[in-house]
Formats: sequence, C-alpha cells, structure tokens
Amino acid sequence: MEPFFTNDAIVLGILLIVLAFIFVTSHLDNKFWKTFYKFCPALLLCYFIPAMLNWPFGLISGKESNLYFVASRYLLPASLILLCLSIDFKSLINLGPKAIIMFFAATIGIVIGGPIALLITANIFPNLIDLNPAELWRGLSTVAGSWIGGGANQAAMKEIYEVGDNIFASMLVVDVVVANIWMAFLLYGAGISKDIDKTLKADASAIEALKNKIKAYRAKVERIPTTTAMFILGAVAFGGVALSHWGADVISPFMKSHQDVLDAYRLNSLASHFFWLIVIATTFGLGISFSRARELEGVGASRWGAVFIYILVATIGMKMNLREVFDNLGLFAIGIIWMLVHVIILLTVAKIIKAPFFFVAVGSQANIGGAASAPIVASAFDTSLAPVGALMAVLGYALGTYGAIICAMMMRAAVGG
Repeated sequence: MEPFFTNDAIVLGILLIVLAFIFVTSHLDNKFWKTFYKFCPALLLCYFIPAMLNWPFGLISGKESNLYFVASRYLLPASLILLCLSIDFKSLINLGPKAIIMFFAATIGIVIGGPIALLITANIFPNLIDLNPAELWRGLSTVAGSWIGGGANQAAMKEIYEVGDNIFASMLVVDVVVANIWMAFLLYGAGISKDIDKTLKADASAIEALKNKIKAYRAKVERIPTTTAMFILGAVAFGGVALSHWGADVISPFMKSHQDVLDAYRLNSLASHFFWLIVIATTFGLGISFSRARELEGVGASRWGAVFIYILVATIGMKMNLREVFDNLGLFAIGIIWMLVHVIILLTVAKIIKAPFFFVAVGSQANIGGAASAPIVASAFDTSLAPVGALMAVLGYALGTYGAIICAMMMRAAVGG
C-alpha cells in the first residue's frame, strides 16, 4: 500500500519534527520525561517512531523515499569526517585488544549460528519452511554475507551459490528486519550500559578516558561560530565527502576490472563503491585530526556530525516494516534463533574477558549492520565514539565473504542438499 506522504520534502520535514520533539522532551527538567527516557533511550525513539509512521500508520515509507540513500551516501561520510576531527588517535589505540576480540566473537557467532538455527528448526519445526534444503542453505548464505560483511558480500554470495531472485527477496526481508530488531535492543542497551558493565564486571576506563579527552578538548577550543567558520566547517565536511566519492568513483571501477582476481580471493567487497566511500571518509577525517582542522570542533563539528547521524537513524527506522515478519514466519524463526546464538556467544566472551558492553554492541553491529549503522550504535554511547564503529565495520567488509562461505558450507552439512 502506498504511504500517505511520498514527497521527500514532506517526509524530511516530518522526520526533523520527530527528532526535534525527542530532543526537546529528553532534555526537559520534568519528572515524567526523565522517567520515560530512563527506560526508553532517545536514540531508540529516533529509530522506532519513524518505523511506526511506516507501519502501522502508513504515513511514510522507506521504499518510496530516497532519503536513506541521501543520508547514507552524503550525510554519513560527512558525519564520520566531523566526528573524527577531534578524535585522540593515541587514546583510540589504547582501547586495547578487547574491541577486536569482541568483533571476532561476533563473527564466529554468525558463522556457527546459521547451521545451529537450521538444525533446531529442521528438527522441531520440520514443515515450517516451504523450501527444499538446497534452496534454503543457499538462500541463507546471502544473509550470512550481509551479517558478517555488507551488501557487497551479500551480492557475492548470491552469485557464488546461484540464489534465485524470489528466494533472495525473501532473504533480504529476514536480513533487514531481524538485524533492525537487534539494533533496537543494542540502542536500548546503550542507555543502560553502566548496569550491564557491572553485571559483566567490565573495565570501561579506556572508553571513559577517550570520551573525557575529547570533551576536555572541546571545552578548550569552544567559541561562538561565525558565518565564515561555518562555511569552513561545511567545506571540510562536504569537501571530504566529494573527495571520498571521487576516490570511490576511481577505485571501484578499477577493482571491478579485476573481478576475476577478487572472486578468486573472495574479496568482492573491494569492488563496492560504498566500501571505498566509508574507508576514504574515515581515513580523511582521521588524517586531518592531526592538523589545525581539529580546531573546528570549537564551532560544533561533532554536534553537526551527531545531527547527521540522527537523521540517518530516522531514515533507517522508516525502512523497517514489522508487518513483513508475518509473511515469512518460518524464515524469521531461523533468523531469530541465529541471532540468539550470536548474542549468547557475544555475552559469554564478554563475561570471560570482562569486556564493556560498548565493545559487545559495536563488535556486533560492525558485523550485522556494517558501516551505515555501526557508527550509530557507537554514538549511542557517546558521539565521540562513532569512529570506532566505522573502523570496525571496515574490518567486517574485509572478512565478510570468507566467513559467509564457511557458514554456508556448515549450513549445507546441517541440512544436506
């Protein structure tokens, strides 16, 4: 059914009104709102209200809008540049090995979660899914590609295992909806991360040190922005976006011209335009953090970066349609069990190594969501931490196809075909 509003100018206005309402009420010195936001974090609402405006209200729809494309291709790289400006690179390195351990724990959870989910559903609900075993594991291999890497890895798995278009469409729905439900849990967890850290007996001192250093630097250079300063800020942000797109436009076709080599080494993501867009934007932002451009933090660089991130959150939210769950119950049963295995492994490893929930959330989202949403989850803890999510997501792109192939082989062994 077509949404009530299809004009993107109207949809953008609605989303900004929703975001403004959330931010105004979340900062009110009011007992009701303070209690409300204690249990329902602001960032989670920025995601769920647009989702509800999609379904059940039918006012807007991500399928009918180009706003997600604009936000992910223009505002996301700009936000990464602006949020990287004030990053303390030494403190970033000092976060230690736990971040990488949790990332790989998340990957392993996805690799073994697929075959475990298939075995459970095949034995407990044998008639739940109307697909033969070969079609099932081949189709689910595309979900594995997406959840470990991203869209390029997912497309690679579709070609490697010759997944039919109709099956692929069903897998896309499972991929997006289950991933978005999990993202909602992560956003909620960010709001109660201190309580979770106590349960995990985690040491979050390195994360707090990074946040405090950035806040101290921000306070030191803060000044009233002039029109000239804002133009310089815009030039750095969107000049960097232009450079990132130009670089991606050059590198991506070059990589595609060597597609046979990439296929042989399972590095299909290196041909993705979006992959290079994020890599170049993040590298550019980290690079200029060593220059005087870092002082742009004083005129609100990270605040504008946060605004762009929240707009991206809202556009992701309006793409979610929970009604589609009821049309694919069998596949969603597999997806949810798969995700539960991933979560159990994550929390078990976090408990063993006493990793903060921040590493759990970002390690998971760097796999499941990739470069578009890992910075969002990281910024739910603090906007200064968004670059950590972006850097880890790039690692996910590099490993996506390899992990997905291992997962696919295990799923094939689990169900035959």
